[in-house]
Amino acid sequence: MPETIELRVPDIGDFDAVDVIEVLVSPGDQVEKEQSLITLESDKATMEVPASHAGTVQKLAIKPGDKVKQGDLIGLLEASVSAPATVAQGSEAPATPEEPPTQPAGTPPKAATIGEYDCDVVVIGAGPGGYTAAFRAADLGLKTMLIEYYPSLGGVCLNVGCIPSKALLHAAKVLDEASHFSDLGITFGKPKIDVPRLVEWKSKVVGRLTGGLRGLAKQRQVEVVQGRADFLGPHALTVQQAGGSRRIQFNHCIIAAGSRPVAPPGFDLNHPRIMDSTDALELEEVPKRLLVVGGGIIGLEMATVYEALGSQVTVVELADRLMVGADADLVKPLLKRIKGRYENIYLNTRVAELQPDDRGVTVRLEGKDAPDEARFDRVLIAIGRRPNSDNLNLAAAGLEANAQGFIEVDEFLRTRVPHIHAIGDIVGQPMLAHKAAHEGKIAAEVIAGHKSAFDARVIPSVAYTDPEVAWVGVTEEQAKREGLAFSKAQFPWAANGRSLSLDRDDGATKLLFDKATGRIIGGGIVGPNAGDLIAEIALAIEMGCEAEDIALTVHPHPTLSETVAMAAEAEAGTLTDLYLPRR
Repeated sequence: MPETIELRVPDIGDFDAVDVIEVLVSPGDQVEKEQSLITLESDKATMEVPASHAGTVQKLAIKPGDKVKQGDLIGLLEASVSAPATVAQGSEAPATPEEPPTQPAGTPPKAATIGEYDCDVVVIGAGPGGYTAAFRAADLGLKTMLIEYYPSLGGVCLNVGCIPSKALLHAAKVLDEASHFSDLGITFGKPKIDVPRLVEWKSKVVGRLTGGLRGLAKQRQVEVVQGRADFLGPHALTVQQAGGSRRIQFNHCIIAAGSRPVAPPGFDLNHPRIMDSTDALELEEVPKRLLVVGGGIIGLEMATVYEALGSQVTVVELADRLMVGADADLVKPLLKRIKGRYENIYLNTRVAELQPDDRGVTVRLEGKDAPDEARFDRVLIAIGRRPNSDNLNLAAAGLEANAQGFIEVDEFLRTRVPHIHAIGDIVGQPMLAHKAAHEGKIAAEVIAGHKSAFDARVIPSVAYTDPEVAWVGVTEEQAKREGLAFSKAQFPWAANGRSLSLDRDDGATKLLFDKATGRIIGGGIVGPNAGDLIAEIALAIEMGCEAEDIALTVHPHPTLSETVAMAAEAEAGTLTDLYLPRR
């Protein structure tokens, strides 16, 4: 006999009047267990309530606009009843096929059979976005292939970007702290830098991560194909390999081909004295004098490494400030620190010409405060990156890149050809590994038929300099430029016990709040470990927190994370660690 089940609102936390904003089913609908029935929205979050059983909806007791609490009746369900199967002892019960989930409009369902295709999904590029997409697709039951040009998985980030640079930045921090402690009563001898051993350690860090990815791919039965991919058509591509080429037919594709460094016309990156960021991480030598062209995140991070290792560093930036994109007050403590350490910092300055030879590089500069000519042992070009969209034969698949080289996508990460998705650096700014990884999951879930879309409110940015600089959401300069009505709360690290115990009192944490709603809209941090601290502010923005939500969250003491809480307390008017006159 069919059983009638009462569908009720489950435990939804400390809420007793939550708005019903959407009813996703109607009487007579067949639903699967865990299929979403209604969508609720509080002032903190939006949540979907799933069905506790599979069956047919008989009656609904609520409608959009109603307010509900835990235990309220949603409706009645006639539960599906299946005859129990007899299973021989020691054998497994046959799997029950599931109803395919609803696809976003315009997305074709995955193939019911692999027959005409070599795979359900092929992913081009094995960086953080690509391998995340491939692993998520495999976890969702899709036959997946992952194509990577280089022998190691992990892309630029793991092999020649995020990870090796952070390993060398850690070495730089150790050197700096050892030197600094001579003023605090602990003196070490002059460090001996064994560059080959340092490079070996960095490579071991990279190897552990890339080797781990190989293992994860094998566990998920993701087939890894090494070589260069080029489209042959909307459902076919060829992979150029050492022993020839391989044709792959696919049902769906995710392009995660990443980006590469760029250099101004006439700058020969093939000359051994002129480096891009990849070359700089090889650490072939520590040059006596190094010119860094570009005062953005990559250039300043590498300047941090080489200065700590003993190079006399000069930075040239075409703009009137370093690290364009971050608020100037966040960059100020960094600028103050490196001005006393670097040989020169030239702003509003252009590198007009590089003349490399076997012993160094003669550089011609154009800028008010810069010399006309200077000589360096090596030059690092770090002015930006460009997407690798020109290496894929996109036209054969019916695709094209825009004027900046990016492939345009919708919120489901679909290109103009709906079964081909694109993620990461190749779809636009910001070119960040953590953005690519999130996009990779969404693309895989959309292909599998899940109700997913990329709708991140904010994406944090971090410069792993010394001090670190991190920001997320609306910047103060952006808010002023756009005429937003906002309030700012700031807490100086000079009043934080943990910061003082680190002998680093030059940091600061600031939060921005929308005056109309009271909700946080942005924040920035400068100081040690700012990159680790910024995640709390990102989460607060995603959750729509007000100052009191952050201030009333008990933070551990003594920690740098308290600076976030105390900035919120400053906004809420409850701060006791500083005296602030009442507004």
